[in-house]
Amino acid sequence: MKKIIIGGVIGFVLIIGMWLTSSYNTMVKANLAVDTQWAQVETQYQRRFDLIPSLVGAVKGIMKQETTVFTAIAEARQGYAGARTVNEKAVAAGQMESALARLLVITENYPQLRSIEAVTNLQTQLEGTENRVSVERTRFNDIVGSFNVQVSTFPGNLMAKIFGFEKRPFFKSAESAEKAPVVDLIQ
Repeated sequence: MKKIIIGGVIGFVLIIGMWLTSSYNTMVKANLAVDTQWAQVETQYQRRFDLIPSLVGAVKGIMKQETTVFTAIAEARQGYAGARTVNEKAVAAGQMESALARLLVITENYPQLRSIEAVTNLQTQLEGTENRVSVERTRFNDIVGSFNVQVSTFPGNLMAKIFGFEKRPFFKSAESAEKAPVVDLIQ
């Protein structure tokens, strides 16, 4: 009888151990998926930041009086380069989006820019990059949502507490992003 009880206890301990190992590995994979997807967002941000100097260089000579926009773009690039956390990078990216929106609105006031093929190509590339950023942010939030469900529901919440996993923040746009920029082409 003792052998059966000891065998049952050993079997129970083994099952619990395998469950703990499996649950831990699942959480680690989900956590890494969040980090990997954020890296995809950052890749698109970097693509955007790499395109911007070319666009600015192409239009700067014609738009000499628009120095505030160029200054805002330079400051946003510096802010992103100095950002360390996800939130700091998101804020810096929002500042860049705002500056780019102003630049694109201003370029509408310079018809000679539209005739420069390099400018239109760069604007098209930038538009494509903005679409990629949007897609990657959406994917990031989807993965964060899945991870947060895992660490918030039973029995994952027990595992999260034991191993120190916490909910991850969603990407949130800047408050100013809710309002579309005003484009006045009749000036």
